[in-house]
Amino acid sequence: MVGMAAHWRRAGLVFLAVFAILVSACGGGATTAPTEAPATEAPASEAPATEAPPADLGETTLGSNESDEVPKGAVAATVEYCQQQAGITVKINTTDHNTFQNQISSYLQGTPDDIVKWFAANRMKFFADQGLVAPIDDVWTDIEQYMTPGLKAASTASDGKLYFVPVYFYPWVVLYRKSLFEEKGYTIPATMDQFKALGDKMKADGLVPLAFGDKDGWPAMGTFDILNMRLNGFQFHQDLMAGKAKWTDPKTKAVFEKWAEILPYFQEGAPGRTWQDAAKAALVDKIAGMYFLGTFAIEQAGDAADDVGFFPFPYFNNEWDSEKAIDAPTDGFMLSKAPKNIEAAKAFLRCVGTPEAQVTYVTYPGIGSVAVSPMADTSNYTNVQKMSAEILKNAGSLAQFLDRDTRADFAGPSGMQGFLLSFLNDPGQDLDKFLSGIQAYYDSLPPL
Repeated sequence: MVGMAAHWRRAGLVFLAVFAILVSACGGGATTAPTEAPATEAPASEAPATEAPPADLGETTLGSNESDEVPKGAVAATVEYCQQQAGITVKINTTDHNTFQNQISSYLQGTPDDIVKWFAANRMKFFADQGLVAPIDDVWTDIEQYMTPGLKAASTASDGKLYFVPVYFYPWVVLYRKSLFEEKGYTIPATMDQFKALGDKMKADGLVPLAFGDKDGWPAMGTFDILNMRLNGFQFHQDLMAGKAKWTDPKTKAVFEKWAEILPYFQEGAPGRTWQDAAKAALVDKIAGMYFLGTFAIEQAGDAADDVGFFPFPYFNNEWDSEKAIDAPTDGFMLSKAPKNIEAAKAFLRCVGTPEAQVTYVTYPGIGSVAVSPMADTSNYTNVQKMSAEILKNAGSLAQFLDRDTRADFAGPSGMQGFLLSFLNDPGQDLDKFLSGIQAYYDSLPPL
């Protein structure tokens, strides 16, 4: 991959980001956007160089959780690019997304693939701290030039070593069909009062204001995150995720009280509906007027993708409005604890850490994510990606996501997934008892 870095320099173009990369890591903060600088060109007298083809390092394997058609295709395109660049062969083993997510602990303890597609921050740290993935500091020696301090922090475990190569991220936003808003004369709501007024109009027009599906357990986490950050601020949210704040705190109770208040605007039956079905209802069939989810939901819109717009979740006219906090999960790759072909696996990781490989991933047709590298060429971004970049640039604080900012054994089916489903099934339940149960579960977990 040293040759790839040299090729990048000889190409003579440096593409700087149009957006800030602000990645939190277990209660961490944010970074600021780099200052845009003009592209520089190599001297005209510089002679073109020729590179020897990369050595054949053999086959490595990749365990991927991207089972949906569009991201599965993006993984395949990125693998194809890196095979050519790094002189490797990569065999992709794809598992259903939620099955992969729920069984990853046993998978990593068994005989996993050499490379594992996974998530930054606490979701990576949890397995690194258990010795289930291998450090890749030598890989970072080559790719750090393409990254930011925030990305490095999100890739670092408790021992100070690096275990993760970030590739792309995306904002959680309120999605809508532009043609529907134009047809009905709807305007984008900036505050919660405006959101409720719009929701009442949509109901009167026979629409569900906000699509919702939580059959897989994790989508509701995004709603909790945004309500908590809007009502209590980014730092309280991070402290709650890290166990420094309590679930029995009145501030946490206020989140569920507000959620119960606005649930009538959400699509009923969420515990029995997948996020894909909810996305199709909101984005394709126009049964729902809006949908709060990550921009990956646009992948479900197909030919209607260009008709999808989005905006940040409404604000509450309080002291936290200025933070403009949102969830912006970061995805990438890890190295398993005992790879069968470590040289080929690390060659792949070096490749996906480059701006070119990241752009290969995010410019696959239908992808709504954006490359994490501030050096990525954004000239071929879609309108969706340009809007994503703008929202990420304007956000003051970025959280990773509930199941990434907290410990994995608390976030899973026996923990917050189950608790949130319990709330959705019975939002009128005794919240003090409900929250005491969450705190008791957290306290029962073994020390990290």
